[in-house]
Amino acid sequence: MTGAPLIGVLALQGDVREHENALASCGVATRRIRLPADLDGIDALVVPGGESTTMSNLALRWGLMEPLRARVGEGMPAYGSCAGMIMLADRLEGGRPDQQTIGGLDVTVRRNAFGRQVDSFEADVQILALGPTPIHAVFIRAPWVEQAGESVQVLGTIASGDAASRIVAVRQGHLLATSFHPELTGDTRVHQYFVEMVREQA
Repeated sequence: MTGAPLIGVLALQGDVREHENALASCGVATRRIRLPADLDGIDALVVPGGESTTMSNLALRWGLMEPLRARVGEGMPAYGSCAGMIMLADRLEGGRPDQQTIGGLDVTVRRNAFGRQVDSFEADVQILALGPTPIHAVFIRAPWVEQAGESVQVLGTIASGDAASRIVAVRQGHLLATSFHPELTGDTRVHQYFVEMVREQA
């Protein structure tokens, strides 16, 4: 790869602009992905937080789901936050019976695992891959990883409380996912980590 990578941000629904701003702070260019042709030439993909069933339905309606699956299956790096984690998961708990995902990440993810909107919260999460300082994580109707395959690296868990030890950040090769929304905090370490993943893949 010569120059900065071009990272697509799935722009069907959710906090697209916040991810664009975080990636811009990391010095990379972005492109909004709404149609299959938008995937041409991108080096990686971010799937934002939002409403996973709406994203899934729109991706199917606009003919994006199969091209997304193909690119991820071919090894294109992808990062999903909150609903994006759900979209990258191979298996879902608590989803609609007909809900489809992009897949690729060998995990079972439970939707709305921490509760409804009123149960949203913030907590510090230790992710050693990001350095010694914990990341202040925002959880909004967040999922968690119920089960992770052998090839999945657990990066972060909840430290205490009723949800202690629940998995909230994972990596599997070229795929990265978090239950929380780093794009909402001004802390760009997760995005920088992903950009480095993209550069390594290239």
